[in-house]
Amino acid sequence: MDLNSGDTAWVLASTALVLLMTPGLAFFYGGMTQAKSALNMMMMSFAAIGIVSVLWVLYGFSLAFGNSGSAFYGSFSLSGLGSAMGELTNNGGIYGIPLLAFAGFQLMFAIITPALISGAIADRTKFLTWGIFVVLWVTIVYFPVAHWVFDFGDKDADGNVTGAGWLANLGVEDFAGGTAVHINAGAAGLALAIVLGRRIGFKKHPTRPHSLPLVLLGAGLLWFGWFGFNAGSALGATQTAAMALLNTQVATAAAMGGWLLVEKIRDGHPTSLGAASGAVAGLVAITPACAFVAPWAAVVIGAIAGIVCSMAVGLKYKLNYDDSLDVVGVHLVGGLIGCLLIGFFGTKSVGGVDGLFYGGGWELLGKQAIGAFSVLAYSLVVTLILGFLLEKTIGFRVSRDTELEGIDLVEHAESAYDYEGALGGGFGATIAGSPARKTVDVTTDQEVNA
Repeated sequence: MDLNSGDTAWVLASTALVLLMTPGLAFFYGGMTQAKSALNMMMMSFAAIGIVSVLWVLYGFSLAFGNSGSAFYGSFSLSGLGSAMGELTNNGGIYGIPLLAFAGFQLMFAIITPALISGAIADRTKFLTWGIFVVLWVTIVYFPVAHWVFDFGDKDADGNVTGAGWLANLGVEDFAGGTAVHINAGAAGLALAIVLGRRIGFKKHPTRPHSLPLVLLGAGLLWFGWFGFNAGSALGATQTAAMALLNTQVATAAAMGGWLLVEKIRDGHPTSLGAASGAVAGLVAITPACAFVAPWAAVVIGAIAGIVCSMAVGLKYKLNYDDSLDVVGVHLVGGLIGCLLIGFFGTKSVGGVDGLFYGGGWELLGKQAIGAFSVLAYSLVVTLILGFLLEKTIGFRVSRDTELEGIDLVEHAESAYDYEGALGGGFGATIAGSPARKTVDVTTDQEVNA
């Protein structure tokens, strides 16, 4: 096969779109935290960009997609992509795009996955330890799991395929990362929430998003970038890419509506936070299914995800774990919904395998369950071990004083907002119009007497 410039252009554009998702995630998460920890939250996403990009070139790509002959991990080679110039992508077959373009595209998936985890441990995480965790986690968890799911092996001239990941070889359908990205990150987020424990005042004084406009901006950037995430996974400007793009749009819209409907019935009012969270839940759920189901089924999958995820986020209060920004309720639950519903709605008519509703029986659902729960178990167990080791050695959680004062000031020596300039004074800038003349102590977000 010769190089296809149109397909290459689409993959390169999709790569840029997926990269944009991580800054979008930073806005989404940053707006949901307290003002005094917004920068730390956003920096955790940006740190993932820097760390994973370097590791990917050194050994990450080869560990995920190298042909070691193993179904559980690729080859470990420090030569990385040095010899990839001029090669075309071979992943279960030859694609008319450069191997370097494929490597760049997959890098963006590797970046956003650990960034997703950070939302579960907002307001209480040491930045240095987070960086070390990202190095260890992507090496031990993400790179091998990407091999399981995304590596379809090298196909030779005789049609023989070698080196495929075990879930890909089993026939698990995951078009763009419901298992490797969302279930993986959601399970890891749950593990770290357990390791770090609950924030001060959990359930007694629930924290609210400090900037809903930032949350909506982040959700909008995620929605925009997700077209590259899903449609780009076709690795070409094809009918499959078009189906993935359309399904992504309609599922997300349906999920947003489902979440808002639950809020209206349960709470009496739909919220902007609910609209943003519902959209993300729909994006998560349609990710594995976007190229395997018809558009009407994508609407159903999105609506189910919006409704179920909106109820699942409350589990943390019943089960008493502090998943700060609902990584478990949105990404783990949404990923499970999307992966498992392929077993019902999958159809050959759009390039998938017939699921239960199309006469395919229970076989596909069984494979989907194996894929989803094997990734969940592996990520949960390994992350628990990594988290406990880091907590007991160098410490993972900040001190109580740091948490109360604000991680931004202690960890980064800066704050997200210039209170001095906004209020015309120092850290104790006067609020006018109060007979008692109150001041704001921005280190605690509390009012004190002047």
